[in-house]
Amino acid sequence: KMAAPTSRESRGSEPGAAPYGNFPNYSRFPPPEGRVSLLPRGLLRSLFPAATRPLLGLDVGCNSGELSVALYRHLLGLQDGSSGPEPPGAGKELKLLCCDIDPELIRRAQQSSPFPASISFASLDIMDSGAREPFLSSYLQRFGRSSFDIGFCMSVTMWIHLNHGDGGLLDFLGLLASLCTFLLVEPQPWRCYRAAARRLRRLGRRDFEHFRGLRITGDMAESVTRILTQQCAMELVRSFGSTAWDRSLLLFRS
Repeated sequence: KMAAPTSRESRGSEPGAAPYGNFPNYSRFPPPEGRVSLLPRGLLRSLFPAATRPLLGLDVGCNSGELSVALYRHLLGLQDGSSGPEPPGAGKELKLLCCDIDPELIRRAQQSSPFPASISFASLDIMDSGAREPFLSSYLQRFGRSSFDIGFCMSVTMWIHLNHGDGGLLDFLGLLASLCTFLLVEPQPWRCYRAAARRLRRLGRRDFEHFRGLRITGDMAESVTRILTQQCAMELVRSFGSTAWDRSLLLFRS
């Protein structure tokens, strides 16, 4: 089980001071525009052409919400681009539930959210089944649903993997596959694992418990794709390319 971070861990300016990836001002490192610019406009409309009810989205590991809001704007055509805004009514209604292990980051997200009626932020350890299952079930029941239409897992897989090992990564991806019809994943490459471990050591902290025992290594985008397609009964719909910092953006469908 992933323990809740301390104030020192969540507020330290050094990324290595946040062993769950919950460092503040995360969006300043990889800005949201670097991800959302890879996604085609009208993506929700193309994935759900016949939807007549609000779409439900789940964003796991949302940090302080900047990327969640950017995704919401982009997917609903609310963000101006070089080709101009989408015509009125081109988007779909989206209810987005965003969760993170760090309550301080969630408080910041709640305070700054420009769409409080459509984007909900909640402090949740997604790996704690005792907390996760009643919370997600309660949220879905509000809409008479049993699953989410689309899930987002943006630079989260490494932190799950480092803190919960190979088994934890498999469980996490299996969970997302069971919860979401479509899943957008941005796996961190293996070099990021090494960098995260070096930062902890540089700060004089204990290494990640599972780092040296991991067997799922190497090309992490390929590994995540293999797990989701071969073990979780999902199919890879599309790769939207890679960000400037070499992270693939992959869309899967159950």
